[in-house]
Order: sequence, then C-alpha cells, then structure tokens
Amino acid sequence: MRKLIYPIGVSVDGYINDRDGSIDWTEPDDELHQYHNDRYREIEISLHGRRLYQLMAEYWPRVTEDAPPIEREFGGLWTEKPKFVFSRTLAEVQWNSTLVSENAVEVVRGLKAGGDGAMEVGGAGLAASLMPHGLIDEYQLFISPVVLGGGTPLFPPLDKRIRLRLAETRHFDTAVMLRYLAD
Repeated sequence: MRKLIYPIGVSVDGYINDRDGSIDWTEPDDELHQYHNDRYREIEISLHGRRLYQLMAEYWPRVTEDAPPIEREFGGLWTEKPKFVFSRTLAEVQWNSTLVSENAVEVVRGLKAGGDGAMEVGGAGLAASLMPHGLIDEYQLFISPVVLGGGTPLFPPLDKRIRLRLAETRHFDTAVMLRYLAD
C-alpha cells in the first residue's frame, strides 16, 4: 500500500497561510529548498487541490533560465511528476496531471491500494477532506518562526482525534521540521 505524506509549511501559531491567503513567509532558504527537492524526487504521485495546483502552475513550469539552479531543478521535478488534481471547477490540467472531479476519498483510497511507493498531498482543503478518513500516514510540518495571528488553520475541526507519533525532528535556518507518523 502506498504511504500518503502531508508536507506543509505552518506558522508557530498553527496557520498555513495568513489572513490574505499569502504563504510568502514560508519561502525556504537553499538548504530547505534542496531538502524539498530531494524529498519530492522520492514521491511517486503528487495530489493537489485546485488552489495549490493553480499556484504551482503559475510559476514552476515557467522557471526562467536565469533563476537559481535549485529553482530550475524543482521546476523540472514538478512538471514531470505525475499529479492528480482534485477540482470540480477546473476544465483541464497540464504538466503530467490528471483531473479528478469525483469523490476524493475514494480516489485516494484506490491510489493508495495501487502500489507501494509514496504519495504526497498538497492543499489544505484536500488534506482536510482526507484526515477524518485516516488516509494521511505521515505529517511533515515545516514550522516557520512567525506568528500570523490568523489565517487558515493547519487542522480542520475534527470529530475524533488523530493520534500521531513523533518520528523525526530536523532544524533548518528558516524552519524546524517535525515529522509525525499517524498511529
């Protein structure tokens, strides 16, 4: 069975974006960016919600030749990686992406059962829809040293607890990574 990982940047006070929806405070330094490049290289399939897909599609396929090498590397990885984009409003997707407009929970269950590699989920709404069903196996929280005071919370309201076990901590200059496994 494939493992589903939720890597997400989060503020110290638990928000994944600010009140305006911005994530500009999560910009990684080179060390963290390389970590994300290496981590993403190991992912077999990437699952995106509509908003994240649109944000990524605005930049990564169009990285210019004068951009830093680390960004050009990620741009290539992102455009080549198989992606499933969950949206009821998009008419089409590009860059090795498959558009899914039906039940995300059932589709993700099928994808998990279809192999033994690793997948990642990106997008707060999509991840929130999977959490209550126990579909996320690992949470990778990249905590930035900023207090936002509001925005979108990392976790949605849940009917029951999700038990996590700390598996790893890692310090970067711009964030601390806490890797939790779901019990």
